Amino acid sequence: MITHPHDASLVLFDPADVEADPAAHPLIGEHRADLRAVVEWARAYLCRPHPELGRLGPVCPYAQASLDRGAFRLAVQPGGGHTVESLSALLAPYRDWFLDLAPRRMPAAQSTTILVLLPGMRDAREVIDAAQCALKDAYVGHGLMIGEFHDGPPDKAGLWNPGFRPLRSPVPMLVIRHMVPTDLPFLISEEAHLAAYRDLFGEQVPGHLRDLVAKS
Repeated sequence: MITHPHDASLVLFDPADVEADPAAHPLIGEHRADLRAVVEWARAYLCRPHPELGRLGPVCPYAQASLDRGAFRLAVQPGGGHTVESLSALLAPYRDWFLDLAPRRMPAAQSTTILVLLPGMRDAREVIDAAQCALKDAYVGHGLMIGEFHDGPPDKAGLWNPGFRPLRSPVPMLVIRHMVPTDLPFLISEEAHLAAYRDLFGEQVPGHLRDLVAKS
């Protein structure tokens, strides 16, 4: 369990914390079922192949390493009734905290992820989607990605199978991680996003994505 150095209301748990004494923190006691559901989803879905994925390997190539290295962090923000603006403000501290916890130069930084669970937003999926869109510029500008997950699921197709919707999750959430070279398809449509990608990776573009750079 990690507490934000300047805001004691912000806490990050790891999977072991979820199974600890529920009295260890009120959020564990109140939201253990949601926290457990997300950890199990990560292990059973993200870390495994899927018949609709359209390629070999797990749904998320980085989730297993994140779990194995103790870099899989969960936060809970239980309130509902958010607007895009209030949800965006709620997420703002996590961006800078992520950069402090996992600066890119650290060997395990690429495995670090923060999943901000939003159990009170189950009936407001469109607000989560819109907040992700509103936040993306600032995150990409810092070399980060922010993704939306819920049981809608979000209407974003898989890269290898346009009929697959990979962002389904049992609890609505926004997820923060470092940008990686294979994120190019998610960034190519915005010049500022592409510029941030090039600043980080230069010519280190995966071979199967080089045509995208050439066309941009």
